[in-house]
Amino acid sequence: MTDLLARTAELVDIPSVSRDERAITDRIDAELRSTSWLTVDRVGENVVARTNLDRPMRVVIAGHTDTVPVNGNDRARVDGDTLWGLGSSDMKSGLAVMLELATTIESPAVDVTYVFYAGEEIAAEHNGLGHIVRDRPDLLHGDVAILGEPTGAALEAGCQGTMRVDVTLMGVRAHSARPWMGRNAIHRLGRLLAILEQWEGRQPVVDGCEYREAVQAVMVEGGVAGNVVPDRAHVVINHRFAPDRDAAAAEAWLRELIAPVLDEGDTVEVVDSAPGARPGLDHPLFAALIARNSLEVRAKLGWTDVARFTELGMPAVNLGPGDPLLAHTADEHVTREQLERTWTVLRDLLVSGA
Repeated sequence: MTDLLARTAELVDIPSVSRDERAITDRIDAELRSTSWLTVDRVGENVVARTNLDRPMRVVIAGHTDTVPVNGNDRARVDGDTLWGLGSSDMKSGLAVMLELATTIESPAVDVTYVFYAGEEIAAEHNGLGHIVRDRPDLLHGDVAILGEPTGAALEAGCQGTMRVDVTLMGVRAHSARPWMGRNAIHRLGRLLAILEQWEGRQPVVDGCEYREAVQAVMVEGGVAGNVVPDRAHVVINHRFAPDRDAAAAEAWLRELIAPVLDEGDTVEVVDSAPGARPGLDHPLFAALIARNSLEVRAKLGWTDVARFTELGMPAVNLGPGDPLLAHTADEHVTREQLERTWTVLRDLLVSGA
C-alpha cells in the first residue's frame, strides 16, 4: 500500500478551490488512464473510471475534488501521523483512498465505478455529479454507492433533506415618534423567531438511525431609516428534515409551524429544496461491510450527494477519513489511522463483495 498520508499531502498541494479544479482533475485523469484495467471517461472537469468484469454487483465510489476557499492552510503540513491543510479532511483524503483502490485492485469481486467530480462546495447548478447525471447517466449505473465525505471512518447512513424558505412579514410605515400610527414588521418578526427558538426538535429513528431535525433562522433584513417604523421584515429559514419525510411533507410541516404569526399579505416562498436519503443498510453489500468490519453506524446529519444516488435508485452511504466537524475550518486535518482504516474497510468490500 502506498503511504496514504503522503498521497493526500500531494493532493492537498494541488489548488482546487471550487471553479478551479482543472489541475487536480488532470492529475487524477492521468493516473487513472495509466491503469490498464479501468475504462476512463472525462465529462468536463469530472472523471469516471470503471471496471468491466461482468460481476453480479457494481459499487459506485464517489468523491468531490473541490475545496472551500483558502484560510491560511493552502499547503500540506505533516506532523508525525497527522496532516493539516485545505481539503485534508473534506475530502482529499477520501480521494487519496479512492485512487489507491482504483490503481491497486485489478480484479475486484464486484465491478467498481470511481467518480471524481467538481463543484460540490458551491451552488447545486455547478455540481459535477449533477452534470454527469444530466449528461452521462449511463456512467453512474450501480447497485450501491459510497460517498467519501469525512466521517472519521465510521459509516453515516443516508442524509437529511434541506430547504431554504423566504418569509416576508408586512407592516405599516409611520414616524418612529408616533408608532401607534403604523405597524412594526420587525416587531412581528420577533414572534416568528420565538417560535423557531422554542421548537424542541424532532428526532425520528429511520431504519435504526436517529436523525435530528433542525429549523434555524439564518438571515434577517428589515428597516428603511432610523426614524421610520418598518413596513417589511424578511427572514430566511433553513430546515433540515429527516428522510422519513419528503420535501412536500417537510414544507407543509414548516408552514403549519409558523402559521400562527402570519397575516394577510405575508408571503412564504421555498427558494431551494433537496430531498434526503434513507439509510438503505439492508442491502447485502452494506450489511456485509458493516458486519465484517464492526463499523460504527450513525445517521448523516446534513445533506450530501448520497441523495443524488438515492434518486437514481441506489442505496448510498457516507464513509471517509477525516473529522466532519473540522471540514471548512482552518484547523482541518486528517490522521494516518483514519486513512488506513477507511482503505481497509473499502478494500474489504471490493475484494470480498457481499
